Amino acid sequence: MDKQNGFKPYIPAEKVTPELTVTSILMGILLAVIFGAANAYLGLRVGMTVSASIPAAVIAMGVIRILMRRNSILESNLVQTIGSAGESLAAGAIFTLPALFLWAAEGKTDKPGLVEITLIALIGGLLGVFFMVPLRNALIVKEHGILPYPEGTACAEVLLAGEKGGAKASTVFAGMGFAALFKFIIDGLKVVSGEISLRVKGYAGEIGTQIYPAVMSVGYICGARISSYMFAGGVLSWLVLIPLIVLFGGEAILYPGTAPISEMFADGGASAIWSSYIRYIGAGALAAGGIISLIKSLPLIVKTFGGALKSMSGAGGASNARTEKDINLKVVLIAIAILTLLVWLIPAIPVSLIGAIIIVVFGFFFATVSSRMVGLVGSSNNPVSGMAIATLLIATLVLKVTGSTGIAGMCSAIAIGSIICIVSAIAGDTSQDLKTGYLLGATPKKQQVGEILGVVAAALAIGGTLYLLDSAWGFGSSELAAPQATLMKLIIEGVMDGNLPWALVFTGVFIAVVIEVVGLPVLPFAIGIYLPVQLNACIMVGGLVRLALDKMKHKDEETKEAVVSDGILFCSGMIAGEGLVGILLALLAVFGVDKIFDLSARFGIPSAVSDIGGLVLFALIILTLLKFSVWKKRDKQA
Repeated sequence: MDKQNGFKPYIPAEKVTPELTVTSILMGILLAVIFGAANAYLGLRVGMTVSASIPAAVIAMGVIRILMRRNSILESNLVQTIGSAGESLAAGAIFTLPALFLWAAEGKTDKPGLVEITLIALIGGLLGVFFMVPLRNALIVKEHGILPYPEGTACAEVLLAGEKGGAKASTVFAGMGFAALFKFIIDGLKVVSGEISLRVKGYAGEIGTQIYPAVMSVGYICGARISSYMFAGGVLSWLVLIPLIVLFGGEAILYPGTAPISEMFADGGASAIWSSYIRYIGAGALAAGGIISLIKSLPLIVKTFGGALKSMSGAGGASNARTEKDINLKVVLIAIAILTLLVWLIPAIPVSLIGAIIIVVFGFFFATVSSRMVGLVGSSNNPVSGMAIATLLIATLVLKVTGSTGIAGMCSAIAIGSIICIVSAIAGDTSQDLKTGYLLGATPKKQQVGEILGVVAAALAIGGTLYLLDSAWGFGSSELAAPQATLMKLIIEGVMDGNLPWALVFTGVFIAVVIEVVGLPVLPFAIGIYLPVQLNACIMVGGLVRLALDKMKHKDEETKEAVVSDGILFCSGMIAGEGLVGILLALLAVFGVDKIFDLSARFGIPSAVSDIGGLVLFALIILTLLKFSVWKKRDKQA
């Protein structure tokens, strides 16, 4: 039992079961490479990646429990811990490193070498893991019950369902099956729209929703309160700021836009305005929200480090319980120091001493922010690119002021941004995994070692993956638009050339300040500004369903808790099911066979029909959730 909050994990601290075994290491490394490659393609194509923690857990559970007939939930947990690192490292890498390929295509520099890509990915990943070691107690243990970590909790529920069997397992696997079917209909067969938007004539605002079961499930797990903050940020950006930009912009050409605002809106709608202007406002809000979050967290962080230092010296009565053992803090600090020196000294990495210092300072800062952020909204909605934007703004300015300009300065800035982006992604993933382990009773030290193994495996594979994809289609092409990396490139060039839209960035900063002054959580609101309103709306729907079940009258409190719990189980399954099919579709796309299933292109389904079908499917998603939560209990009572 945890002495700090009275929490008792599934596997008690005094019980020792297999965790970091040869089986879990080999399976985890294989999944890290596969998920890393698949998500690299997916992210470069659409600008978003799929969280791999739950799919990895499901695969591990299936192989270890069913095929190998071994009964160790902590061994399955280590597989997903190692495997999910590949997806997170790929996310950080693809949002930034392709900018180097884009500059090479323009003749400004040579393509980055495989050694450079591997080292940047490896150092960023290792720093992300090591930064989270001293933060685990503060963010995972002491804030248990405050930060929900939806995907970490969902992953634990999936593993527990497989362990316990019976009704809980059937609820989880039903969610997996339905979500897999819904996801395949939307993105595989493409017979219905995955996103529906509504415009009002004469008004430039836009509202709508995505149809994806996993996104709605995040809203259900987080609850109505957090979902509403995100949705409010989306409403501000899409129904207030975008209409104002269109109204006052008119025929003006405002950087970073390259065409008149009226023309941009006519051609691309509100999305074009969001892509060119609102994302800078969102980046400013995220940066300010991160700084505010760090300042508010400083007392807890200082206390955490103090406790860790006391435990190093044998003071403070530190617990020797298995479930409270981390990698030794001395080892962590030495490793961080060595990695910082390597960033500076290795010729293949174009980073100076000042750049190395920026990486350590901002790396720790954004590791903390990223962990809190995924604790609120989950890893899939962790806007690591937004944090990378904030880093690039400051790093490029510092480099410019210190005389590092031109293409050399820009390459240095993207290397710094890449490492920070990977740090943020890995820190978020590590947080979710440690939350899963905390609930299950895993050994933190073994999970941290597992994260390191996953990072090393994925780093060795990511360079070859990027080269393969660039050779096949080329970054910036219609097949691989690399939207995030293109934006990073634009920001660096804007700062170096002195024409970055600072007014937009500071607009976001002061919006965040206002939100903090009125007493609302800044980060969920800032995330809402940065992300598309359609995604926020889908999360809000899940939050409203959760609110309805919370408010619904039941015969007793136990029944009410069972209804909500079954809903969480079903949503956990839906996140897993969509994640598995998302990985499958990414692999099909890599091998070029995804068009075989595309019925929309084959039969020419009208967009109106596709939209109606999407709404019907969304209603079915909600109905299935109700079926396996509130209606399930009513059937039992009857």
